[in-house]
Amino acid sequence: MTPWEMAAVFAAGTGAGAVNAVVGSGTLITFPVLLATGLPPVTATVSNGLGLVPGSISAVIGYREELRGQRRRVLLLGIGAVLGGLAGAVLLLTLPAAAFERIVPVLVGLALVLVACQPLIARRVRRRRRRTGARTRPDGGPLLFTGLTLASVYGGYFSAAQGIIYVSLMGMLLDETLQRLNAVKNVLAAVVSTVAALLFLFFAEFDWTAVVLIAAGSALGGLIGARTGRRFSPAVLRTLIVSVGTVALVHLVLH
Repeated sequence: MTPWEMAAVFAAGTGAGAVNAVVGSGTLITFPVLLATGLPPVTATVSNGLGLVPGSISAVIGYREELRGQRRRVLLLGIGAVLGGLAGAVLLLTLPAAAFERIVPVLVGLALVLVACQPLIARRVRRRRRRTGARTRPDGGPLLFTGLTLASVYGGYFSAAQGIIYVSLMGMLLDETLQRLNAVKNVLAAVVSTVAALLFLFFAEFDWTAVVLIAAGSALGGLIGARTGRRFSPAVLRTLIVSVGTVALVHLVLH
């Protein structure tokens, strides 16, 4: 890489780390930049996945206050993230992208609708529970575990808008604030990224220069994003998620 390309990759990593901490979809920043430096698509995807791991970890650290009291939930859902992330990484190394390219825009579009309508859905669910006397399961039950595991398969494969899908699923099935859901999302994303990265280290081709630059940038960006994102009101955070997710959806449809 030229010095200018290295600077661009570092800057993209910083931006991706910040966006991932608050919303998700940071891959849409780094991936095109890596392609512009001349890396093949699969090598760029793997290098990007490895480089974003420190950013995911720094985002978790930044949201540690919102994680208080959620240990059991995180541990249970983390099992699904491990299984899904591993499966997605294997698919990336063995299968063509055609199937995922067709279904991903549909998943992201549905997730955006669910995030936007989450307050209305939550009110209706609460009214129904009051009428029936049903209690909220703190872990979301089998439906949430299955949904997040499948979302983690996609995350291990590519990860763009993965966090938006996580938040939409948890918003429907958990009675929690959006910031606390965002904190769990960061943990699950970090688990998927780490599991996929461990597999990539041994079985995939990657570019060490790109990995190091994105890693340094994303670690810084993750802390910045967490510090900023924790101050957003639920309405602002929801608007940001939908806005970034819409850009991601347009990008996925056009490409």
